[in-house]
Amino acid sequence: MHNTAILFLEFGAVVLGLGILGALALRVGISPIPLYLIAGLAFGTGGILPLATSEDFTATGAELGVILLLLTLGLEYNADELMTSLKGNARAGLVDLVLNAAPGAILALLLGWGPVAAVAMAGVTYATSSGITAKVLSDLGWIGNRETPVVLSLLVFEDLTMAVYLPVLTAMLAGLSLLAGAITVAIALVAVSVVLLVALRFGRYIEAFVASPNSEVLVLKVVGLALLVAGLAQQLQVSAAVGAFLVGIALSGELAEDAQALLAPLRDLFAAVFFVFFGLQTDPTKILPSAGLAAGLALVTMITKLMTGIYAARRAGIARAGRVRAGIALIPRGEFNIVIAGLAVAAGAHPDLGALAATYVLILAAFGPLAARLVQPLLTRIAARA
Repeated sequence: MHNTAILFLEFGAVVLGLGILGALALRVGISPIPLYLIAGLAFGTGGILPLATSEDFTATGAELGVILLLLTLGLEYNADELMTSLKGNARAGLVDLVLNAAPGAILALLLGWGPVAAVAMAGVTYATSSGITAKVLSDLGWIGNRETPVVLSLLVFEDLTMAVYLPVLTAMLAGLSLLAGAITVAIALVAVSVVLLVALRFGRYIEAFVASPNSEVLVLKVVGLALLVAGLAQQLQVSAAVGAFLVGIALSGELAEDAQALLAPLRDLFAAVFFVFFGLQTDPTKILPSAGLAAGLALVTMITKLMTGIYAARRAGIARAGRVRAGIALIPRGEFNIVIAGLAVAAGAHPDLGALAATYVLILAAFGPLAARLVQPLLTRIAARA
């Protein structure tokens, strides 16, 4: 009973504190993710007030947060849109992969961290934060712009790349042999292909099963299905988050919109817990020594993401201002980057990787939205001149 009381006190204080930080972020006009990470650093080992009882409970909540984040992201797309966007923007997606995965991998190798940490860091620097980018597009009124479909197609390409990348990383972190790793990746590819095929051919049957006029029943069915598929994906050595993403893709239309609206508060709660949990795993005393490296890496990858957006938008015939907007929108890093770093830290890839990744994400999660706001007047002038 005593431990339960402490758990409620600690977890309640964390959630209330997150609410206050979220309100502060809204007032300042930045993403709350950096503040959530800082809160985690404050409550973790070496922090101001380390949590004693609720860390295991918080870990479970963090895993739920990742699943719900990817589920709601999948609800943004349907299988047909996904395949169409991939075909039209495959070349730009490959440019994105090469330009933005390389800096993280090269830095890890230069630091002597080894090939496993290099693969992990490649993922950390590669993936744009879909959540933060979507918020930037909405807040600045860029949703209806001609470059927005290009940005979204690149995000989809990145998410599907993650479906292949995460099993590879998981196999490497587990120390599997080349043959075992190849089998793991093959199983992952088959699993992803089967789910996509089911979504394309039999999506209407899944929707008929999940659909309900009662919001309570709808939430229970959608979350239950997502957790079930996520668990099966994990058993098949595919990321649970990718499994949840594919469930979201299988649902479309009005059903997906209703599910999104109902799941948003639940997703936001556990997503915030997830960012706090990553902070809990990072020793704040290691942040300052990694700040210089993280800032340099952030500067390099801001430039490479800007180049990616400009290239992709130019291929789509977008004007100069739109090209810059596309590049700026791709700068933020957040949820997926932390997921990858969290996997690597938990597997012991390198003791300094977590601190570097946390600092890197802190910089870009805060600066990405800020850069978009600051550059908006400049973009308006460029458009007027053009």
